[in-house]
Amino acid sequence: MPTRPPSRCADPQCRALATERGRCDDHQPIPWAGRDDKASRYGISSGRWRTLKRLTARRDHDTCYRCGRTETELLRADPDAEPLQLDHITPIAEGGAAEDPENLGLICVDCHAPKSKAEAARANARRRRARP
Repeated sequence: MPTRPPSRCADPQCRALATERGRCDDHQPIPWAGRDDKASRYGISSGRWRTLKRLTARRDHDTCYRCGRTETELLRADPDAEPLQLDHITPIAEGGAAEDPENLGLICVDCHAPKSKAEAARANARRRRARP
């Protein structure tokens, strides 16, 4: 049972009643809207990011640096997926350089997910230790 009367939508020109988070159903924020991509977070233009990926792919012969599968093998398994992504071997938050070719490698989606999860767990542990 509600304890207070419903309020109007936070949008200044809307007269509908708010249903969730102070807004009506028509004016709910879009999840993840405005979130930037990885390249812009590190101050690298998308063109520079593509160049780094191309140079890394040439150097590593289009293979995942964790499992060694090639782009051809990955495309054979799932033709619609992006086979290899450019990844920081040592995360920037842990002291890795954003544009250093030695810190960049191609990684397949199967290897990237657990690696990112482990990095997030380490970052959360660091953040928890830093709290007084």
